[in-house]
Amino acid sequence: MELSDFKENYKTSFLAAEYERLLKQKEESVALVESDPSMAELAKEETAQIEEQMKMVWTQMEDIVKKDEEADNESPRSIIVEIRAGAGGDEANIFAHDLELMYQKYAGMQGWRITPISDLSFQLDGEGVYDKLRFETGVHRVQRVPATEKMGRVHTSTASVAILPLRKKTKIEINPADIEMEFSRSGGAGGQNVNKVETAVRLIHKPTGIDVRSTSERSQLKNREKAMSILVAKLEAMKEEEEMKKFAANRKDQIGTGDRSEKIRTYNILQDRITDHRIRESWHNIDKIFLGYMDPIIESLLNYKGEPGTEEVAQNE
Repeated sequence: MELSDFKENYKTSFLAAEYERLLKQKEESVALVESDPSMAELAKEETAQIEEQMKMVWTQMEDIVKKDEEADNESPRSIIVEIRAGAGGDEANIFAHDLELMYQKYAGMQGWRITPISDLSFQLDGEGVYDKLRFETGVHRVQRVPATEKMGRVHTSTASVAILPLRKKTKIEINPADIEMEFSRSGGAGGQNVNKVETAVRLIHKPTGIDVRSTSERSQLKNREKAMSILVAKLEAMKEEEEMKKFAANRKDQIGTGDRSEKIRTYNILQDRITDHRIRESWHNIDKIFLGYMDPIIESLLNYKGEPGTEEVAQNE
């Protein structure tokens, strides 16, 4: 890297300024020798000390940049899980909450921290959280007989899942003028403060129509920060999804497109079978899986080496 690169990086700019100061000091020492040969020995010793300091400063700058690059390549340790009821009315809403409980139970077994954000939306923090859940994005379908169904007819309903990584660094830039912000009172437990103070925050990104709400924090400021981080994650996911679709034909080693409209899995309660249509694999013991024992599914997705299935498989299941 050039010195100009370090000067442009706000994390190394102060060290770059120190390097320039030392460089000027070295030049003055060299000039002293030329003007006064009697000072040559002293100037030579001083120059060696300056060069040693310059070397140390340069190494520090390289280390800082290297750590940043490593952070860019690290898998995110924080994600937002967002679940939405789809087709199927009340049954779809029940299924969405079943999925929420399943993921939270699984997260608990992994030792991840769970932070509620709003209904059917929560944050997970921990080692490997994104790597293990990244392939859950998409439409999940359940086939079962509702408790209210007297004729015993099988009902099909859906819920969409979105896994949104919270990255340490982002290239997404948001114009403040594109954000519409609303405040309201948070609902649920939390004492009088929750009901009397407008701490809940809702952000609307006008160019895309993305709507984000955060109610979990006790202060309006923290909810604004949380909502903004979720908005950035959604914009990143939208950008990545668009890019993945462009190169979908060449992607033989990926599972699905990351498109939340893609049907990825069916939970057939009557047959006690869960089928992931992308890898054409099925598992039994649904009740146990709904209690968070998702390891067989997660491991199969992580270890899959073949060509992924398509939505057509899901329709014909």
